[in-house]
Amino acid sequence: MTVQNLVDHLFRQSAAQMVAALTRALGPDRLDLVEEVVQDALVRALETWPYRGVPQNPRGWLFQVARNRALDLLRRESSLGEKLAALPVAEIDQHSMAGGDPFADDELAMVFMCCHPALPREAQIALTLKTVCAFSVNEIAAAFLAEPPTIAQRIVRAKRTIVDRGIPLELPHQSALRDRLEPVLEVLYLLFSEGYNAHEGEGLVREELCNEAIRMGRLLAHHPETATPAVHALLALMLLQASRLSARRDEGGSLLLLPEQNRALWNRSMINAGMRALERASAGDSITSYHVQAAIAACHANASSDDDTDWEHILSLYDQLIELTPTSVIALNRAVAVARVHGPEAGIRELERLRSDPALRRYYLLPAVLGGLWYEAGRPDEAMSWYARALELPCNAAERRFLETRLAQCANGREPVAPVRS
Repeated sequence: MTVQNLVDHLFRQSAAQMVAALTRALGPDRLDLVEEVVQDALVRALETWPYRGVPQNPRGWLFQVARNRALDLLRRESSLGEKLAALPVAEIDQHSMAGGDPFADDELAMVFMCCHPALPREAQIALTLKTVCAFSVNEIAAAFLAEPPTIAQRIVRAKRTIVDRGIPLELPHQSALRDRLEPVLEVLYLLFSEGYNAHEGEGLVREELCNEAIRMGRLLAHHPETATPAVHALLALMLLQASRLSARRDEGGSLLLLPEQNRALWNRSMINAGMRALERASAGDSITSYHVQAAIAACHANASSDDDTDWEHILSLYDQLIELTPTSVIALNRAVAVARVHGPEAGIRELERLRSDPALRRYYLLPAVLGGLWYEAGRPDEAMSWYARALELPCNAAERRFLETRLAQCANGREPVAPVRS
């Protein structure tokens, strides 16, 4: 692993801890300063580790550099300096998904602060992704299918509201805690989704983001006030999806769709953990979109092969899902299930209704799926046109290679694999 990759990995793993701990000491009104010193620690690591070597406790090193930088900036404010000096640097490396992390409550408190009801829903999610999850503005914009300046404005306004309203960094109590769960779960869902299908960079997958979303989901699932059926359902969904991560790429890092994947590489222990979480999610009377998506993921996880997949049941689940969450992306995924049950022409008719949807205007997967369905319907020229359109839209390097391969297969008369999400 290169120093660049190591720093990126550690930063993703530790940014939430550092931001939460420093914000706890300095107060939410110093959030901009906290983000600045955490970024400074990342830059220092990139500048010094290639020449001096990686320290024995790299997480502790990053945290100490961030803390010391904050001390330098706040020398005149002795009370804040004393609070910073008391922070336990050594403990920052004692990270445990089992619940022994001394900063776990701070991290949860940070998420819940960002999801305060005084902030608009979209601002809550954008601020959490930026502050707690260390997303870039471009990454958040891609997750929202929005423009980066719009996201940047939301974040600035959200921070100003936290300062103006004096919103504290603390876990809300009992009913208030559960009232804020919905946006918190949406943040974790977006965090996992960005890791599962990265919008930027060379790689298809950013496993550290998936792992971080699962870790925070487990924190919520183990907290007595947040262990709701919806939390267990989201955790089940993430575990079941993550079980396929190692099979989603070939040796060259190119995308492999579900029919192409070696199911022997799927992580059975993770699937079993996901099924247990899905069973716990069945308690109570309410059903969320996470329940239905987890049920769809379970259908794939428990099928011995692509041919053995119960697509009729999956389509019925998508019918239920679109009633709960009528989004454009879900409608697109449902169209794939329609095609698997009723044939490519039926799937194309479903997708034609989505072509004018503004939310999908710059989403490469709509023309990509159309390309696959047109080829399956015996129209390779039409398929090539759609794959070419998909290549004009933003996607990561692995997805671009996948589209180029499909385009070449159409030109050579080879049959592309059915367009099923991986």
